[in-house]
Amino acid sequence: MRSLIVLPLIVHIFALQLSAQPVPVKITGTPEKWGMLRGNQPYFIKGVGGEASWEMLAKLGGNSVRTWGHEKLSAQLDLAEKLGLTVTAGIWLGQVRQGFNWADAKSLIKQRETIRQTVLKHKDHPALLCWALGNEMEDADGENGAVWSEINNLARLVKSIDPNHPTMTVIAEMGGNKISNLHALCPDIDIIGINSYAGAPSVGERYRKLGGSKPYMLTEFGPPGIWEIKKDASGTFQEPSSTAKANYYKSAYVKSISGQEGACLGSYAFMWGQKQEVTATWFSMLLKDGSRLAPVDTLSELWTGKRVANLCPTIESLAVEGNLPALPGGMVQVKLKASDPENDSIRVSWEIYADEEEYGTGGDAEAASASVPNAVVQSDKTGAQIKLPADGGLYRVFATVRDDHGGAAVANIPIRVDAPLKVASGRPAKLPLVIYSEPDSQTTYIPSGWMGDAKSIKVDPNHTEKPNSGKTCMRCEFSASTGWGGVAWQNPEQDWGDKKGGFNLTGARKLVFHARGEKGGEEVSFGFGLIGTEKRYFDTAKRSTGKIRLGSDWEKYEINLADLKPNENLTRIKVGFVWTVASTGKPTVFYLDNIQWE
Repeated sequence: MRSLIVLPLIVHIFALQLSAQPVPVKITGTPEKWGMLRGNQPYFIKGVGGEASWEMLAKLGGNSVRTWGHEKLSAQLDLAEKLGLTVTAGIWLGQVRQGFNWADAKSLIKQRETIRQTVLKHKDHPALLCWALGNEMEDADGENGAVWSEINNLARLVKSIDPNHPTMTVIAEMGGNKISNLHALCPDIDIIGINSYAGAPSVGERYRKLGGSKPYMLTEFGPPGIWEIKKDASGTFQEPSSTAKANYYKSAYVKSISGQEGACLGSYAFMWGQKQEVTATWFSMLLKDGSRLAPVDTLSELWTGKRVANLCPTIESLAVEGNLPALPGGMVQVKLKASDPENDSIRVSWEIYADEEEYGTGGDAEAASASVPNAVVQSDKTGAQIKLPADGGLYRVFATVRDDHGGAAVANIPIRVDAPLKVASGRPAKLPLVIYSEPDSQTTYIPSGWMGDAKSIKVDPNHTEKPNSGKTCMRCEFSASTGWGGVAWQNPEQDWGDKKGGFNLTGARKLVFHARGEKGGEEVSFGFGLIGTEKRYFDTAKRSTGKIRLGSDWEKYEINLADLKPNENLTRIKVGFVWTVASTGKPTVFYLDNIQWE
C-alpha cells in the first residue's frame, strides 16, 4: 500500500524538476547593434514596474515586469509564468544616500550572501529574464569607486551561479561620471538600467554621447518628478493631468526605446499601480480601484501597434475661478472640462486633500494625504463648489472621471489657504516614555543626530561594564582635541524639523537620566528640544542643564518641567534627549543609563 503512495509522489517530484528548466537569455551583437535572445528567439522588453493587475498587463500587450526586491520573488515568478510574462528580478542593495557603507566588510559579506541565496533559489525558473543588482544605490556623481567595484564582484558571483541570465545594475539618470566609471569598473555587468523622467526622451542620445557601449534598458520613466520642475508663484508643484502625462510616456518610448533599437533592449514604465509620491496619482498609471489611466492606453498602442478598443476619458482642463490664495473657510468654484473619446457616459467624483508638502527623495515611502471631509458642497460633471478648511496650508482638489469600461482620468488643482498653518502634534505618548534602558528599548527616540565634529564621536549602546541597572549602559566618547560634539535623540531619525513626528508628552513632569564619568570631572550638557521655529516641525519646548560636572559614580539627574513658559508646551517634542561636550584637549568619556520621561 505504501509503495502505491510513494510512486506517484516520485513521479510528481520528477515532473516538477523537469518543469523547472531555465529559459536561457543571451545578449547578442555588438555595440552597433545589440539584441536579446530568450530561448533562441528575439525578445524586446515591453514592461512595467509595479504589482497591480499583471493580467491586465498581459491582455494589453505587455510582456515583462520589473521588481525591486527579492522577498516575494517566488510568487511573482510563478504568476508571471502563468500569464506568459517574464521578470527582471531586482535584488535590493544598500544605498549611499541612506548611509550604507560600501567599504564595510561585514555589510558587504551579508549583502553577498543574500544575493547568493536568492540566485541559487530562483535561477532555474522559466519566467526569469535577468538579474537587476540594486536600484539607484550610487552616489550623485558616480565617483564612489567602492560601489562599482563591489557591483562587479556581485555580477561575477551571479554569473558563476547562473550562466543563463544576464546581469544588470540600475542607476539614477547619468550625471557625473556614472557611465564611464560603470563601463570601466563593471565588465561583468551586461546591461545598464537607467531611471529617467523629464530627461527620458533624450536618454538614448545622451547615453551614446557619454560613451555608452553596453546595451541599456529604460528601467523607470514617466512624467517629470518634482526635482525636475519649478514651483509656481504660490510655491506649489503643479501636477499634470493623467491625459497630459500620456504624452510624456509616448515621447520617452518613441525617442529612447523603440527609436534606439540596437542599443536599447526595452523598458519598464513606472508605475504599474498606485503609489503615494507627492500625491496619490503623480506616478500612478492605475487608480487604487484598478481603473486604468491614459498612459496605459498609450503604452498598449506602442507595444501592439493597435489602439485600445475603448479609450480612457480625457481631461482638457481643471481650474479655479477667482483669486488665490483663498481665505480660510471661503468658497471657491472649480471648473472641469472632461469628455470621452467614444462619447460614453462619464461620472465625476470630487475630493480635497491636505498637502503637507513633505516630499521624500529617491522614491522613499510617504504618508498618504489626509482627506478633508465635507469640503465638497456641490458638484457635477462640469465643476464643484468647495468650502475651504479653516486651517492654512496647501490643499489639492481632485477630479476623477470614469467611464463604464474600466477607464479613468484624474487631475488636481492646488489651492493655498491664506491663514496660519496648523502644525501636527506628535504621537500621543504613554508615560513613562523610555528613551534608553537597554539597547532594544531604543524605539521611541533614536540617537541619530550627530552634531559638531561627528567623526570624533563614538556611541556604544551595548556597554556591559558597570551599568546603573540591567545588563548594559551606553558609553559615549568625544575624542577631538578641539571643537565640540553632541548627539540628539530624534523622532523621526535624522530629521531636523522637516518631517512630522515627535511625541506629545503633555502630562510629563520631568525628564530623568542617570550618568557617570569615566574618571570623574567630565563636563557635559544635557537637555531636550533643539529645533527652532524657523522649521515647520519645531520642538514646542526646549531645556538644557548647562554644563554638569560628572562624578565617577552613577548619579540621577532630573530636568523639571514645572516652569514651562506661556508659549511653551509638550505637544511635539522632536528631540527627546541631547548631550553636548566641548573639547578639553583630551578625550571625554561618560556613560548614560535609564533615560525616560516621567
